[in-house]
Amino acid sequence: MNVMPQNEPTFRESVDIMYNRAVALMDLPPGLEEKIRVCNATYTVRFGVRLRGKVETFTGYRSVHSEHMEPVKGGIRYALAVDQDEVEALAALMTYKCALVETPFGGSKGGLCVDPTKWEEHELEQITRRFAYELAKRDLINPSQNVPAPDMGTGEREMAWIADQYRRMNTTDINAAACVTGKPPHAGGIQGRVEATGRGVEYALREFFREPEDVKKAGLSGSLDGKRVIVQGLGNVGYHAAKFLSEEDGCKVIGIIERDGALLNEAGIDVETVRQWIMKHGGVSNYPDATHHADGNKVLEADCDILIPAALEGVINLQNAPRIKAPLIIEAANGPVTAGADDVLREKGTVIIPDLYANAGGVTVSYFEWVKNLSHIRFGRMQRRQEEARHELIVRELERLDDKMGDAWSMSPDFKRKYMRGADELELVRSGLDDTMRTAFQAMREKWHGRSDVNDLRTAGFITAIERVAKSYAAKGL
Repeated sequence: MNVMPQNEPTFRESVDIMYNRAVALMDLPPGLEEKIRVCNATYTVRFGVRLRGKVETFTGYRSVHSEHMEPVKGGIRYALAVDQDEVEALAALMTYKCALVETPFGGSKGGLCVDPTKWEEHELEQITRRFAYELAKRDLINPSQNVPAPDMGTGEREMAWIADQYRRMNTTDINAAACVTGKPPHAGGIQGRVEATGRGVEYALREFFREPEDVKKAGLSGSLDGKRVIVQGLGNVGYHAAKFLSEEDGCKVIGIIERDGALLNEAGIDVETVRQWIMKHGGVSNYPDATHHADGNKVLEADCDILIPAALEGVINLQNAPRIKAPLIIEAANGPVTAGADDVLREKGTVIIPDLYANAGGVTVSYFEWVKNLSHIRFGRMQRRQEEARHELIVRELERLDDKMGDAWSMSPDFKRKYMRGADELELVRSGLDDTMRTAFQAMREKWHGRSDVNDLRTAGFITAIERVAKSYAAKGL
């Protein structure tokens, strides 16, 4: 873990500072600024599980930041560092994130103080089911009130356990599958959920690079092709973001930072190979095709075009911010740049694509999964073949023209196969995510470029989100 400078605000304080900076530029009704800022409720649960011949006591949290829309939404993380402050800060970020990308949820977050690597799978299942029981009996897991998702230390497996536990407690709830998102596809999940946050980071960068004016603000030029990328954290989010950017957009991943140091290679690093190496060896040490640096944090300061912090909060702080060379930072993690570091970087002219937008791919696709569970039908099932049939009519007509005109005009060889194929669930999910990321970026950009008192994307994103939350409260009569 990073040692914070003594004058550095906590993660929760950082979120509040960024919130306050935005509301200072807004004209909210008296008292509403405070209502939106505060956390509505935080529940602490302590429960025992008999493991290895003794009763182990675990502490878990579920924080509800805002119920301007319901259900509230937010992940559950498993880590020893989980505490009330962190969970409340993450819940607040979820409120602003959902509002910014227009998913109809309030903000929530959960956490359990546990090191998942210390327990066997069957033990983790016991712990997870008991935690789910404690939350569900307080309506802190409920399809219409509070819908968790995976976060750091959890994944599809844990979500499947939680969904099953909820079903056991609510045997007649036809919408039980919608009590949690991020489930495996075979257990009510949706295609594309695992990759969603990393895919969202890719779509966010694509949208940024569609705007030459914004690219110029970051001191860059051209497209994503050839841009040198350093990614910090090759977990689910960092891995998918780095993989898609290198394989589909022509980026060159020159640095990968992990717990046991960092890899650096100006010629480029193969993300998939490193991922396989980490899974086999538990870290990046001794990886053969790049230079290993024992102090991974130093590589955050290396020269690159795009820096992607995709692990913990506070990795860029007052200590290292003056030495960060990347002209463009995209926050794939929650809160990787502290409020103090944010000030330093903005003074330097660094452009930051903020977390409340950049990593919203996860909650966006979670929304699609929740809708799928409530509608009890997979996306594309009704219209896919009808779409193909309509396309077939056009292809037949083109083939008739092709025969008639001979060599003077002909379809390209692969056109028929590509055009005929109706979109499946994964393609529809990616399409919906791409549209969401584009629309949200343009809403932020409007504030960034349209107001003389808004000088950065983070403030623009907060203002956009807070405006929408305020409108929701106004509609409720507040």
